[in-house]
Parts: sequence; C-alpha cells; structure tokens
Amino acid sequence: MIVPGGGLSKAGSRWVACKPGFFLHVRVLSRLFRRLFIEGLLALHRAGELVFFGDLTGLSDAGAFAAYLAPLGKKEWVVYAKPPFGGPEQVLAYLSRYTHRVAISNSRLINADANTVAFKWKDSVASSRNGALRPASKNLKQSGLSLRQLECPF
Repeated sequence: MIVPGGGLSKAGSRWVACKPGFFLHVRVLSRLFRRLFIEGLLALHRAGELVFFGDLTGLSDAGAFAAYLAPLGKKEWVVYAKPPFGGPEQVLAYLSRYTHRVAISNSRLINADANTVAFKWKDSVASSRNGALRPASKNLKQSGLSLRQLECPF
C-alpha cells in the first residue's frame, strides 16, 4: 500500500499536504493497514477468489479461514513510514520491478496442471538447456510465492 503525504480537500478541489515531517502516527497506520488487509483477505475468501492446496485445503471453509486469520489481528504489525530518498517516482520504479516480476515466463512453460509444472531452464554453469517436471507447490515456494504467505510476519 502506498500512502501519499496528504489528501484531497473535503470539496475535492485541491490537494492538502500534510505538515512537514508528519502524516500519521505509525501505530495508527499499522492498525489501519492490518484491519484493511485482513478485511480484504476475508472479502476475497467470501467471493471465492482464494484457492488452497495441499495441507491448506481446510482453509476453504469460512470458519477455518477466519480462525486461521484471528491471531494476525492480535499481533502488532510493523509499517515502514519514512519519506523516500529519491521521491515518489523512484519508489514506484522500485516497486514495479517486484510487482511485475514473472516467476516462469510463458516461453519457458512446457505444460502445467493442478499438480505439476513442466518448464525449460538454462544451466548457466554448464551452458546447457534442460527441462524439468516439478510439483507446482515447489515452484511457487522457490519463486517466493509460497502457499503459506499468510503465516509471514508483517
């Protein structure tokens, strides 16, 4: 979540900048982000937008999912709230490198189903190209898209 240092006036006609050196108390921002994040996850679950695999299939049940998220609402979350060194353009350029990253590009994908992913890869040491068939969950974990991301401390 990117929060600008200010907001629109009540009439919506002009930008009102925050006081120099202050926007929100970090604790207030942390609790707001925590609430919005958990509410967003619950909304996605209600809409059927979340899919669970392997050991996590039980989280498809609304009660089990809510119980799984409950401890997250009691923890203090850490929110980094400092002005960027290079300005907002540098922040967006930095974040875009991660939000638009592809773990396995379409050109490398050979085949995929619910359980496995087959893809081409290059061994840069041996300068050879190979193919691999691996469990889908292993590919997700190696690419940083772990199925257990909900357990990450924030």
